[in-house]
Amino acid sequence: MASEKSADLLILGGGSGGYACALRAAQLGMSVILIEADKLGGTCLHNGCIPTKALLHAAEVADSVREAPGFGIKATLDGIDMSAVNSYKDDVIAGLYRGLQGLVASREVGLVSGHGRVVGDRTVEVELADGGTARYHGEALVLATGSQSKSLPGLSIGGAVMTSDRALELDSVPERVVVLGGGVIGCEFASVWSSLGAHVTIVEAAPNLLPTEDPWTSKQVERAFRKRGLVLRTKTAFSSVTESGGGVDVELADGSHIEADVMLVAVGRGPRTADMGFAEAGIDLERGFVVTDEWLQTSAPGVFAVGDIVAGPQLAHRGFAQGILVAEQLAGLDCVPIADKGIPRVTYSNPEVASVGLTEVEATAQYDDVSTVVYDLGGNGKSRILRTSGGVKLVSAGPDGPVVGIHLVGARVGELIGEAQLIYNWEATAGDVAQHIHAHPTQAEALGEAHLALAGKALHAHS
Repeated sequence: MASEKSADLLILGGGSGGYACALRAAQLGMSVILIEADKLGGTCLHNGCIPTKALLHAAEVADSVREAPGFGIKATLDGIDMSAVNSYKDDVIAGLYRGLQGLVASREVGLVSGHGRVVGDRTVEVELADGGTARYHGEALVLATGSQSKSLPGLSIGGAVMTSDRALELDSVPERVVVLGGGVIGCEFASVWSSLGAHVTIVEAAPNLLPTEDPWTSKQVERAFRKRGLVLRTKTAFSSVTESGGGVDVELADGSHIEADVMLVAVGRGPRTADMGFAEAGIDLERGFVVTDEWLQTSAPGVFAVGDIVAGPQLAHRGFAQGILVAEQLAGLDCVPIADKGIPRVTYSNPEVASVGLTEVEATAQYDDVSTVVYDLGGNGKSRILRTSGGVKLVSAGPDGPVVGIHLVGARVGELIGEAQLIYNWEATAGDVAQHIHAHPTQAEALGEAHLALAGKALHAHS
């Protein structure tokens, strides 16, 4: 084993949280060593956010061609070439990957390729890609090892039963799909496959799709999905699956069966912390997640954790922000802890879902007086042009209190969440927002109209 190498900051994991921490720390003058077992960029870039959104855009194009005659455009959809779709997806990933590699190199971050394991006080031993081993020590250590797809007890992954990793590599569109899990990943893949021509059934044990969203949001999405022809089996638990004849026979807890070509297991993602030496190094874990305080400090002095291994919403931009927070703390800058409820959330299905802050149920449990309003996109000119349905739901702490929850459903509403998160995080009231002018015709007007309605002066909506 070579002699131990040291740096101001040692980071285990080069995904969104890890590389953001590395770039910001280097920018602030620290020496940084970044250890990554696979590819720089992690799940988000290679197996998550970017490839799934590329597929979703291809699916949107397919829908646009299919619906073109309704806009007076003569076009027909002749079929789906999944090899070309995958080539487009891979080109997007490759371009971003090259850019990220260049950024890390330009900041003189020491990038180490290999599988790392914590072996002592802020020390990581790495099985290098060339077969050797090396040890690295940091004045501070950041754990950013990310997450992996989960399954259910007794449910084996393989063949026609797959997680999102394998689903991203399919070279053809399956005719029939069962999606096990109606959360973000399940809804996004269901939306892709439906747009590309598959018959899709979603099985979800909870009463609604997207169960962590506001119930109003879930109902909007379910209505839109059913209109698109997706079959929804909510309040229905999974029992077993059998591979048969090149496909699957899925048995549900109520005794019914669904036959399909593939089954996507989308029951969430778990923290990648097993066999990493964390517990042995005095780092507390709970349900596999690393326990931290609000500053992301673990139970081991000088050791921090960011991203999906910290319990909370598993969002790439959350990990990114947490990585920056740790780097700035270590540099002695004035910092503010990150509040999870203030982080925007987007599901890129058709229709899109975007939200920030509290659901109505959460707000009712927290405040004595809660007011809500829903503005239907049917009254928004740009949404009518786009032929999208949905709406904006606002939740406030009383008629004159701050807006504590914003929930949006409809095509492209993810682009509105930037303004929505400012409203929530700056604790604006409906009256504060209502006085601002939104360009016409835009979907952003829907946010303005919703706040006008909440302030008691609705224009393009019935009072």
